[in-house]
Amino acid sequence: MHTVLTGTDDLPRKLEVMKVYDRMQAAFPGGQIPAVVVVQADDVTTPQIAAATKQLGERAFATGKMNGPLDVTVSPDKRVATIDIPMKGDGTDKASEDALAALRGGGIVDATVGSASGVQHAYVTGMAAGTHDFNDLMKSNAPIVFAFVLSLAFLLLLVTFRSIVIPITAIALNLLSVGAAYGVLTWVFQDGHLEGLLDFQSNGGIVSWLPLFLFVVLFGLSMDYHVFILSRIREAFDRGMKTEDAVAHGIRATAGTVTSAAIVMVAVFAIFATLSTLDMKQLGVGLAVAIFLDATIVRGVLLPATMKLLGKWNWYLPKGLHWLPKVSHEPSAEPAKA
Repeated sequence: MHTVLTGTDDLPRKLEVMKVYDRMQAAFPGGQIPAVVVVQADDVTTPQIAAATKQLGERAFATGKMNGPLDVTVSPDKRVATIDIPMKGDGTDKASEDALAALRGGGIVDATVGSASGVQHAYVTGMAAGTHDFNDLMKSNAPIVFAFVLSLAFLLLLVTFRSIVIPITAIALNLLSVGAAYGVLTWVFQDGHLEGLLDFQSNGGIVSWLPLFLFVVLFGLSMDYHVFILSRIREAFDRGMKTEDAVAHGIRATAGTVTSAAIVMVAVFAIFATLSTLDMKQLGVGLAVAIFLDATIVRGVLLPATMKLLGKWNWYLPKGLHWLPKVSHEPSAEPAKA
């Protein structure tokens, strides 16, 4: 899966504002999505910094990845200057990434305004830089979020069902739903399948914030009715049923509720796929597909099959964890007296 931030090219061209944008972009290429070099110094108007700024433009234009002219804006106190450099690409594509790499990794900024006398800081920002940095931030922090959510789910299920096997299988099944959603999103939106049916044009990636967002939402939704089903199974087991019979009873008792909830959620999320913006389409398809697969294949087939195969091992708790508090389940309702 390749992640990107959606840019101007991902917005519907039938919008009036995008028609005007396209005309502006055709007349002034890169002007609407420039790279912005921010320079901080005691005085950014000195001859040394002015010469370095001119050199910055010359070296940037020489790469063939950026257009002219430079647009320099100085703050009233002359301590900060922003240098707009029109760049090729739409701010999120490979052309923009190459232009950004030339400014940052290529050392153009550091070799010019960044090393000029009196300059304290010189940073590169703008849409391309924002996309690159946001992607890096999401990727670097994703393992922390995954670890926190999975660890907390494991502990809660461990205490609730007094079993070390139940939380492991629950997490594995929930990750299957998330993985299926990621796979469908990659196949549809990154690889460009079903463009005509869903009325979109692939930008070669998945919006950066979506994978982590989907994981948190889907894991929460999946765990919700997973615990609902397991509670009915555990109640039946505590009343003396064999594990196999308890599983069958729990699936039958919750099938109507789980199915109804899944139908509602799939229908609501599917509406998002009809919206015009690409990120909302991806959100709707990812959630709808994941909930559908989770409520049918995962909860209806894999969960009972796994629990039946494991048998009594479902309720295994190491002796070292017998100190955990016991969470009693609701007793069966007594018939009302006449």
